Amino acid sequence: MHTYRQVLLLVLSFFSLNQAFAQELSERSLIKSMVFLSADKLEGRRTGEKGNMEAREFILNHFQKLNLDSHYTDYLQPFSFKSRRGEKEYEGVNVVAFIPGTESKKLIVVTAHYDHVGIGRKNAEGDSIYNGADDNASGTAALLEMATFFSNNPPKHGIIFAALDAEELGLQGARALVRDFPFPLEQVLLNVNMDMISRNEKGELYVSGTHYNPGLKTILEELAVDSFPKLKFGHDIPGTGADDWTRSSDHAAFFEKQIPHLYFGVEDHEDYHKPSDEYKNIDQKFFVSAAELILKCILQLDEDLEKE
Repeated sequence: MHTYRQVLLLVLSFFSLNQAFAQELSERSLIKSMVFLSADKLEGRRTGEKGNMEAREFILNHFQKLNLDSHYTDYLQPFSFKSRRGEKEYEGVNVVAFIPGTESKKLIVVTAHYDHVGIGRKNAEGDSIYNGADDNASGTAALLEMATFFSNNPPKHGIIFAALDAEELGLQGARALVRDFPFPLEQVLLNVNMDMISRNEKGELYVSGTHYNPGLKTILEELAVDSFPKLKFGHDIPGTGADDWTRSSDHAAFFEKQIPHLYFGVEDHEDYHKPSDEYKNIDQKFFVSAAELILKCILQLDEDLEKE
């Protein structure tokens, strides 16, 4: 027979265990999203093409099931743009959801692009579908799970979750979001961008952007200690050419508006922008751990941003 003290300890232990699980993303759902978004059926998710639209519908359904808010009709922010040479008109669509903050009207904007480069030249194996598993089904799947997490664990600051289109065509979705943002840009404290987070032979995940805002590094340094993946700061020093990632993905649109950013990603690998960037070539342990580490970073930032 249990004493009252034993029962209390059991209850507290169960509560603590549940809290611990609440701090993690659903590995099953994360992988399921990655597999769907990088499948051959989606034909590389090129902007304006059928597979891209199927990816958009998948993201939209996820936000709808969570019953999240949005400042755009049906979560969709359409935009148009011309190709670099001006000979082709594209129609892109961002999918944008919002979770209000419990303590602040300031915002964190979490972004990941869901488009990729589509179908192209065949490789030696005869494969012409550029699946874009790491680039960027990985970041998009993580964004969806983070939306799920914060729908159950409301943040102090409002969070916008923006699955962006047309990154591969010149960061067009990010520029459209910044151009037609639903709040004054002055309310945005930070952009957290995820682009390629599912594999690295050295076990390293980089966070770029702290060179311009050293206070962000101070917030995250403790989480980097003995982390897996190994969280490294860098790739943001001006004048270092291709080694400077400041304008390499969607966070550049925020940087150009002088909004602080943190870009989580890995260094290029042998399958970058090739048909071999497939789900079978990602590192599942790395991917799940990277997504959970980024979530921990966002939680810490939500706690510490605006503190004196």
